[in-house]
Amino acid sequence: MRRHQVSTLALATVLAAGGCAGGQQISQPAVESLPVAAESERVDLTMPAFSNPTDITNPLFPVSRQASVLLVGTVDDLPFRTEVTLLPVPRIIEWEGKQVATLVSQYVAFLDGRLHEVAYDFYAQADDGSVWYFGEDVFNFADGAIVDTHGTWIAGTDGQAAMIMPADPQVGVVYRPENIPGFVFEEVTVTAVDEPLDGPFGPIEGGLLIEELHMDGAIEEKYFAPGYGEFSTSGGGDTEALALAVPTDAVDEPVPEALATLEAGALDVLGAVEAEEWEAASGSVDEVTAAWDGIATGDVPALIGPLMTDALATLVDSVSAEDGAAAHHAIEVARLSLDLQLRHRPVADVDLARSGLWAAQVRLDANAEDAAAVNGDLFALDYVRDRILQTLDAADATRINVMLEEIQGLVNDGDLPAVADAAAELRDVVTELTEG
Repeated sequence: MRRHQVSTLALATVLAAGGCAGGQQISQPAVESLPVAAESERVDLTMPAFSNPTDITNPLFPVSRQASVLLVGTVDDLPFRTEVTLLPVPRIIEWEGKQVATLVSQYVAFLDGRLHEVAYDFYAQADDGSVWYFGEDVFNFADGAIVDTHGTWIAGTDGQAAMIMPADPQVGVVYRPENIPGFVFEEVTVTAVDEPLDGPFGPIEGGLLIEELHMDGAIEEKYFAPGYGEFSTSGGGDTEALALAVPTDAVDEPVPEALATLEAGALDVLGAVEAEEWEAASGSVDEVTAAWDGIATGDVPALIGPLMTDALATLVDSVSAEDGAAAHHAIEVARLSLDLQLRHRPVADVDLARSGLWAAQVRLDANAEDAAAVNGDLFALDYVRDRILQTLDAADATRINVMLEEIQGLVNDGDLPAVADAAAELRDVVTELTEG
């Protein structure tokens, strides 16, 4: 399997905030046969200045204030899940002769439980409070492999940086978050401000509604919410909506006992199913169900609650039928329980536990002799590693790196039984680190 070409390590640069002289006009490429707005309506034509670009505090696009965001929805009538994580090391991008430090946001999307798209997005805030998009490294997946990097562009190399959120958006203003016609293009028109929105835990005031014109002429609606940023997207029958964000939704309380039981019980089900001990699996399912009954009527994010209810019902049915697919369903219940724990635990701790679930997934898929799925699982593991590597001490980071490289070599050799064993060892190490 060919590994991806970008990681946090590859992006690591020395933070050196630069400034761009404001006042000059940004050159505008021609747009053919699209119903674009008049330039008089646009607010993104003046070159911004960047004195402190990585302090992104714009309330409608607060990148530096969001450590981890979970979005859920449907694409092509299949369940869609996105994990967005702020990475610790900025990237320096040269634009118009100036070096600008940009924050790196990792976007990892899963379609029907399998890796679908990964992007590393680069953002900077201008001195006037507007946020600018400096490009993205994109990796599109199919059958566990990267099939193309369509959508990749970097400011200064492929085109201009572009405004992605004005400092004070008002109805009727226009801006272009991507502006390389013929390659990538989006033009946004603000259609409503001060919109009430349904948040993860109740109403949110001050929402922004936009219409986004794409290069193919399609129009997509997006909402943005103060303290959250991009809140929901819909177009062509597909939806993606914010389910949870931290620290915005974080609470200064330990993980509730019932929530810890939910995760532990799901992992017990996983172990029992792998051992084909169905009576034990059934007992653990009862514990998980009881734990969820104690949580479901409480303070649960609006979009995660129904997902957990459905996932648990599927797990109950599969265990009752003594169906080996129950192992996969147990992992999904454990994953959703980690999502709920995100409010209570450090993001890196949750991501470390998520990596343990991906190691378990590698083992399941290797035992099923599904090489394509194993490839995708290993990619997912690698992307989670990007999030946690700098939070581990040197010895633990080296141990995980060595184990992942060993699994990679076994995958390359096509030795799936050995992959399953190595993945089990990796999961044991992650469990040790998580519990330590």
